Amino acid sequence: MQPGALFSKNEWPFLPHQGKGIRRILIKEFGFDKALADTTNEINYFGKNFIKHLHRITRERIIRNNLFIKEKTALNANVVADNERYLRSLNYIHDARILVDTIANEPDSIDLIVVTKDFLSLTFQFDNATREKFKAEAGDVNLMGTAQSIRFTALLEKNRDPHFGYEILYEKNSIANTFVNATIRYSTINSDQYDGTLDEHTWHLAIERPLVSQYLHVAGAIKLAHSQTFNNYLKPDSLFYNYHYDTYDAWIGYNLGVRKFLFLKSILNRQFIGIRYFRNRFNQRPYQVNDGFNFRLNDQEAILAQFTFFRQNFYKTNYVFGFGITEDVPYGYNIALTAGWYKQLHMERLYSGIDANRYVVTDRGYVRQYFLRAGTFLNGGKIQDATVLTGASIFSRIYSFRNLKMRQYLRFSYTKQFNRIGLDPLGINNVFGLQYISFDSASGHQRSSVHTETFFFLKYKALGFKFAPFTTVDVALFTTENKNSSNSGFYFGLGGGMRIRNENILFGTVELRFMYFPRKSIQHNAFKLTLETNLRFRYNNSYVKEPDIIQVNSDPNNNIY
Repeated sequence: MQPGALFSKNEWPFLPHQGKGIRRILIKEFGFDKALADTTNEINYFGKNFIKHLHRITRERIIRNNLFIKEKTALNANVVADNERYLRSLNYIHDARILVDTIANEPDSIDLIVVTKDFLSLTFQFDNATREKFKAEAGDVNLMGTAQSIRFTALLEKNRDPHFGYEILYEKNSIANTFVNATIRYSTINSDQYDGTLDEHTWHLAIERPLVSQYLHVAGAIKLAHSQTFNNYLKPDSLFYNYHYDTYDAWIGYNLGVRKFLFLKSILNRQFIGIRYFRNRFNQRPYQVNDGFNFRLNDQEAILAQFTFFRQNFYKTNYVFGFGITEDVPYGYNIALTAGWYKQLHMERLYSGIDANRYVVTDRGYVRQYFLRAGTFLNGGKIQDATVLTGASIFSRIYSFRNLKMRQYLRFSYTKQFNRIGLDPLGINNVFGLQYISFDSASGHQRSSVHTETFFFLKYKALGFKFAPFTTVDVALFTTENKNSSNSGFYFGLGGGMRIRNENILFGTVELRFMYFPRKSIQHNAFKLTLETNLRFRYNNSYVKEPDIIQVNSDPNNNIY
């Protein structure tokens, strides 16, 4: 144990009480101004008393709506640990602990005390502000302590017509203790499918039930959306991709043998089966695409089935992505096998894929992930759009010095495409290439990359904000589909910056980053300075996801968004 560092298996505190009867479950909620380790100590900073009047502590019934442990049942250490981890994953909960309280003269019974600490539910963020453009979001992610979120985003841009655009979003967590979440969103500033400009108008409805615990049975979702582009930037007809399309997406999955997991300790492997149907139907296609294959702008329809087997538990630790907040990192494995029918435009093909992940947490505190993702389409006996993505990542143990803590992060990946027909080519400006490079037209069929980052957590605080300077190095080898292209070869990135975070406020990390790209290109500048607000750092803490084809230009499980 390093001073101030946390490192333990989630189930350890509950193992001595395995099998005892749960008499009562008590709830104790704290606001954002308390320290969970010492609730008698209030967190003070300028303006706290004013902000405190704007915050309502999460109501007890909301916490109970997110419990799958029950009174009058036998305590299962892994189930209780899973529920504690799930509470910490809620976006309005800063931290959570489930404590065991023994009962005098009743050695076979215990009470559980669920202790939660809120984030400040008010949130505000803005993107890079210039003379030409300003974009900001404000909202409340835990309205009156009811686990309801309302957020409003406004855009003012000089080169846009109209200059003003907006987005409004409503979310509700765990409706009536069903673990079903609902989302409604309407936007006039959604990024379009062609070049990412903010000219897509979208409404979106989603009802989702994730597999919040490996001891629950059912997961699934239903999503409906309608999207249409408007020529808000007054582009010439040749550059404006005019389209509108509808999305229908539904999946359902079942966790096999849950009751056996609860009562037979020898059964550690889990199996989950899911099926998904989705359809993207273009009522109007851009004439620039016509009948050509474009993965983002073609009609798509698919039926995919997935079998997942996993053995996954978690460690409690900190100083991975957060500034001391409790974080849950997985250990074990997760392997998903996918097969099904896929139609893109007029082309119908069979698909098969594998997404395999191995998670390791060592006794010294190193966190490792090894991954292999591969998929291919079969059409008329021929293999098409075959993809292999493999790699590894590692967080070093935490190193403590007098006034700071330090971690080292390293990620390697290799990606290869074969006989590309309908999918997007490999890109360079993403998490598996050079993530922070400006838009680059380079696209290819082979990519290797190494990303390393050293970050320091300073002991110093100002007005409740903590600071973490970092340095970063990126190297990518990129091979384009056109062997004579000047975009082939090595790309480099050197940089550093500062992250700032107040862990008691539901406001993501603020990051000031400087990058230098030695390779000259007309596609991007050699120097890049960015200021990002409300960054969310996320490491995979889910068990299963909806069946899908392999993604090669993004990492939805372990991402920064």
